[in-house]
Amino acid sequence: MQEIFLKLRHITNDRTLSPGQKARYLSLEAEGMLPYPALDVETQEALDQRVICDMYEGHAPYKPRYVLPDYGVVLKNGSEYLELPVPETLDEAINTLMIAYHHVPSVTGMPVYIGKLDDLLLPFCDGVSDQELYRRIKLFWRYLDRTLPDAFMHANIGPTDNRVARTILRVDAELKQIAPNLTFFYDPQVSTDQILAIATNNIIECCKPHIANHPVHAAAFDERGYGIVSCYNALPVAGGSSTLTRINLKEVALRSDSEAHFFAEMLPRYMDLNFRLMETRIDYLFNESNFFDSFLVAEGWIARDRFTAMYGVFAMAEAVNILHEKEGRAGRYGFDETANVLGHEISRVLAEAVGKRPMDNVWRDRAMLHSQAGLSTDVGTTPGVRIPYGTEPDPVTHVQALSPHHKYYPSGISEILTVDETVKGNPEAMFQLCKGALACGFREFTANISGNDLVRVTGYMIRLSDVKKFNEGKGSRTNTTALGAEAAELTGIAERRPRVVGHELSPSYS
Repeated sequence: MQEIFLKLRHITNDRTLSPGQKARYLSLEAEGMLPYPALDVETQEALDQRVICDMYEGHAPYKPRYVLPDYGVVLKNGSEYLELPVPETLDEAINTLMIAYHHVPSVTGMPVYIGKLDDLLLPFCDGVSDQELYRRIKLFWRYLDRTLPDAFMHANIGPTDNRVARTILRVDAELKQIAPNLTFFYDPQVSTDQILAIATNNIIECCKPHIANHPVHAAAFDERGYGIVSCYNALPVAGGSSTLTRINLKEVALRSDSEAHFFAEMLPRYMDLNFRLMETRIDYLFNESNFFDSFLVAEGWIARDRFTAMYGVFAMAEAVNILHEKEGRAGRYGFDETANVLGHEISRVLAEAVGKRPMDNVWRDRAMLHSQAGLSTDVGTTPGVRIPYGTEPDPVTHVQALSPHHKYYPSGISEILTVDETVKGNPEAMFQLCKGALACGFREFTANISGNDLVRVTGYMIRLSDVKKFNEGKGSRTNTTALGAEAAELTGIAERRPRVVGHELSPSYS
């Protein structure tokens, strides 16, 4: 008990934390003092050994990990609970959203989804000049970063080419904030080359936005649609994800005698244990926490039957390399065709197993497979199905090696192509690389540009200048700077190899 008191006292006296950050850390410690929802012996052992992982979501799942309200509901109806009238002007619509965001929970304590903003705001833009729209969006964007300073907060725009989307892209490139994260939905049948070029030029400028392959994503959901949230997670609008648990494929491979043993015994065993962990956490959320008695459900912002569960995997690269070594093969993941095919087969087996396992209180009765981007404390493993940092090949080889995985991960998969800053003199190369990657089957296109201050870690953003100040003991007003500093120290993100973009990967590439 004395150790716990000392830890709490350390938090309250930490000069680098703001009062709000101290309150957040203290609440996490309090939640960690509660008993964990009861697990069977095998599942508990696998969790303790971190072969499976609960993402440290907490001992009492009293709220879903990710919540995606249908903000169109509150703009159409107002809110009785929040005493908000139906907005009639752009200012009133933005003000309504600003208030709504503070009542949306998530694993971070802040909203991870702030809506498809062009669809939400366009109906209120009649009579608003381009200059006034720019001024209002810029104030709104600054408000979001200063009052919800968390890089997992995520906005969506597209696929249409419209003035709100263009204005958001203009403001985002100018302000270069870590928040909000941003995804442009690209549909070759709807989006113009002009707005895609603006988006890819923004990537060169500030490493945002993600570019989502909208037709591929949309096919995995229903008519009510989906949102991209947090890092790059695709989930049902008006729902979300109750939990995200994951399997460390490296640890599964280490426990396997051979490739055959991995597929026949070890992978099925740990997949089952990860399902059990998921089911226990979901049962608590739905049947004990009373979360779904909230006004969010009563007013139709969310529906309890639209919450899925994210079945995460990571360390694919290490698993493949370990299995290759056990079989006496020298090829390495990302470079050798046999190694890459083995990785694709692991993804196929995972997707098939997740698709066959029925689950209670889960949208469509099945979890959704997810290529998980890693934690800042993951040492010796590579996020999701990515190629290890520092070994990345040229962009064409990179895309060819990983694109076959993407069809198996409907709740999110993303690679980060690190591109040399010389692309600033050739923006057409980034445009073509993006179109080519999406044409090859990428669900999501993401790139970092070497030399930029604003960079992606696993999917969220940090500013390197903020990390430098944090490491000097000056703290940070943004909640995710500490995670980025830890990831830089422990997981090798600084070792990513910037590559020069060639012209080989065009949309006609096959």
